[in-house]
Amino acid sequence: MQSRPILLSLFFSMIILTLSFANVDTYNILPIKSTFNNLTADAQKQVTCLAENIYFEAAHEPLDGKKAVAFVTLNRLQSGYADSICEVVQQKTKGTCQFSWYCDSTFTSRRLTIKQTSLYNDILQLSTNVFLNFERMDDVTNGATYYHADYVNPKWTRLQKEKQIGRHIFYKSKIDQIDRTKGII
Repeated sequence: MQSRPILLSLFFSMIILTLSFANVDTYNILPIKSTFNNLTADAQKQVTCLAENIYFEAAHEPLDGKKAVAFVTLNRLQSGYADSICEVVQQKTKGTCQFSWYCDSTFTSRRLTIKQTSLYNDILQLSTNVFLNFERMDDVTNGATYYHADYVNPKWTRLQKEKQIGRHIFYKSKIDQIDRTKGII
């Protein structure tokens, strides 16, 4: 009976090897799993910016709401709004922050105190997973690069509405449509 786990392990290894030799895209099938502490220093910095953005924008939203904020952030990065996740989060247009919490000192002053909470730690792990697997995941926003809370009415809502998740409504402009297989279209 000791050989049964070994046989199962060999069987699954053979399947994975067969798939990789049969021109099956195992890269997009198997997720990358890691923890924040295993990332490089630069990757940790980017994941921290993503986690803070999710925390201050959607901490109490459902999981899809948290993922949606992550996807908008990364969709903006892929669409050329900035060169890094942190630059996307910190971006200002004509003096206005794209993510309002970033310019609000009542939020930014709490950045150090949130880091020891279980909610933040869950968001940090979600951010790590999205950071590592963005290309493999289904985008819950359908390529959105903008959103707002359902209780505000910004001037830019003439954009194409994609969906509402929790308290946020997600939009994209025609020029920001992303085809993940071909890049930006």
